[in-house]
Amino acid sequence: MKLTYHQQNLPFEYPFTISNGRTKTHQPSLVVALELGPFIGYGEAPAIVYYGVSVEKMIADLEAKRTLVEKFALTDPERYWHYLHHLFPNDPFLVCALDIAAWDLFGKMKGKPLYELWNTKWENTPVTDYTIGIDSIEKMVTKMKAKPWPIYKIKLGTDEDIRIVEALRKHTDATLRIDANAGWTVTEALEKIPQLAALGVEFIEQPLAKDDWEGMKILFERSSLPLFADESCVFENDVEKCHHYFHGINIKLTKCSGITPALRMIQKARSLNMQVMMGSMNECSIGSSAIVNFLPQLDHVDVDGPLLLSEDAAAGIHFDQGKVSLSGKPGLGITLL
Repeated sequence: MKLTYHQQNLPFEYPFTISNGRTKTHQPSLVVALELGPFIGYGEAPAIVYYGVSVEKMIADLEAKRTLVEKFALTDPERYWHYLHHLFPNDPFLVCALDIAAWDLFGKMKGKPLYELWNTKWENTPVTDYTIGIDSIEKMVTKMKAKPWPIYKIKLGTDEDIRIVEALRKHTDATLRIDANAGWTVTEALEKIPQLAALGVEFIEQPLAKDDWEGMKILFERSSLPLFADESCVFENDVEKCHHYFHGINIKLTKCSGITPALRMIQKARSLNMQVMMGSMNECSIGSSAIVNFLPQLDHVDVDGPLLLSEDAAAGIHFDQGKVSLSGKPGLGITLL
């Protein structure tokens, strides 16, 4: 295989803020390409500062082992993931980008979109939410009104949480989901969750710190709303840890190290009767298309990266009031712009 890559730094439509005041105006990411004969597969890994991941570090790691990345004879993406996992044991984001590219390449070689390779049918696909980042209440309402949508994911973790949701609810009957990004204490969660339930909230994502298992046990037993793990469920072995602490998991391809482990995480969650959501980390349509191929296997999805960015790097994903579809092309189903 031949490896190429480039970096990009795509701007957000609005500055994007989550709990603890983390704000960004652009999303840097690494785009990789694996070429074999007439076929090229693409993958993407966003750089996330609070995970200690930068594009420069991923490129340095990639260059250090370029020859080993290229020498693998691709006959099975799962085997390639295991190879990459051992090659870059501390770089799940980089492994994810290469794993997505390998699956895209494999799908193109087989002439099938990924969801068909996984023996799923394009039916009963969930609607994606649209995320409203933390801002002043007035600006959050303005953002929502500028994007009429059937489901909103609201970032919380402030002293104004209830007032924010009350203000938003005055302007929409849409489904509301809450992502606290580990921004609450147990006391705050126990106080806020009943009020949010009364405001018609569907579920809460990551209410407490990722390692507050004692607190999550209390919430799991007392919450009137379903609870989904995000920061508490990163890798495969985290799924079982979350059982009896959360009602569902939110899988991030970038964090878990790609498509291959995500497929196994879904199987594990289903065996434990847990709900499955898949979320984005502000990927453009390259990384987002990998998420979209999972839709037939998901209960909920947050694949709004291309909607939050004011520029994109690929075409092929179509959004129609939350319903998401692909071009039908093999592999990821996208074309680079």
